[in-house]
Amino acid sequence: MTSHHTHQLKRRGFNLGTAACTPKQEMPDENAVKQAWQNDRAIKLPSLLNETIKTYAQHIKNAHLLMENVRRVSEITPFLEKPPYIDALKHNFFIVATSAEEHDEQGIEKLYVDAFDDDEDQTVAEELWCKGSWLSFDDTDASLRFRFSWGMEGYEDVSSDPVKQEWASKLCDAIFPESASITENPAILTHLKDILGENPAFVERIVYFNAPNGGAQFHHDVERGHAGVVFAQLSGATFWLTAAKPKLMDEIISFTQNPDNCDAIQAVLPNKKDQQGLTKLCNNREDLSCYMEEPDHEFIEAIIDRCPEFIQHLIQQGYSHTLQAGDVLLLPQRDINHCVWHSVFTLGDEAGEALSFAVR
Repeated sequence: MTSHHTHQLKRRGFNLGTAACTPKQEMPDENAVKQAWQNDRAIKLPSLLNETIKTYAQHIKNAHLLMENVRRVSEITPFLEKPPYIDALKHNFFIVATSAEEHDEQGIEKLYVDAFDDDEDQTVAEELWCKGSWLSFDDTDASLRFRFSWGMEGYEDVSSDPVKQEWASKLCDAIFPESASITENPAILTHLKDILGENPAFVERIVYFNAPNGGAQFHHDVERGHAGVVFAQLSGATFWLTAAKPKLMDEIISFTQNPDNCDAIQAVLPNKKDQQGLTKLCNNREDLSCYMEEPDHEFIEAIIDRCPEFIQHLIQQGYSHTLQAGDVLLLPQRDINHCVWHSVFTLGDEAGEALSFAVR
């Protein structure tokens, strides 16, 4: 994929305009990375993993095969109970139970796992899990993810037990050894130690396979005890829009208050009362900020996720990044008021593997 290519931004049936792949960028120095993080800006580390992903080429190939098999039969366990996975898991992990996740329309299967110390042969962590999920309800979007954590899903205080967090991370390592692309990368470790003042831990791990017509709507990843997220593109390509919450709010307000955008807003919010609701929100920053955190924030979602003119506006304002295999993106998540919101589109005709690891 070269810099002169222009791509259609399509996600779950919505055509959101075009984007040109960004020209080749230079690697930012340590000071630039630290300043970006401290100022709540996403920053790209281009081509950082180009050599590393060659080292893990077979593991990345295995991951793609696993993804294709899971897509085909909507099960995970049968494949993890065979080589190469069973050989890696048997040293420290035991699959206690599985769940078909029938209560979760996006859920595929969840594996409950205990960890044991291979030196002492005793259980060291219980309630670990790996869950496979579809990324949307759209039948034309074959994107899926594997998430690793412990305890009750949706309970946002997983940082309360660092030992279980660590073993959930090791479970991810066992199934996806290419995780070391992030966790053992000297440049990433140096940058984060400089930012955090101590060695980072990579927790609450997600392995993504973003497929054509897929990606993620605007969201943030704030969680207590976590400083941010490291995202690594191992195969395929994605297009990102990223903005700290105050900046995104600025752009929403300026866009909606510009009379030239009335037709664009009406196209995604045809109901007059909804348009008035949006106008009212954008006249009060505190109300807008609170509304953006609600599970159902339709007035804003219509603009930031479904309005082509707003997407193009953000691109023109410089909030975009193109990630190709080997690129890394650092996403600071300081707190609920300053976190970097981000939106993702798949580029190309094939699903690509990516790692998204929270930093503690």
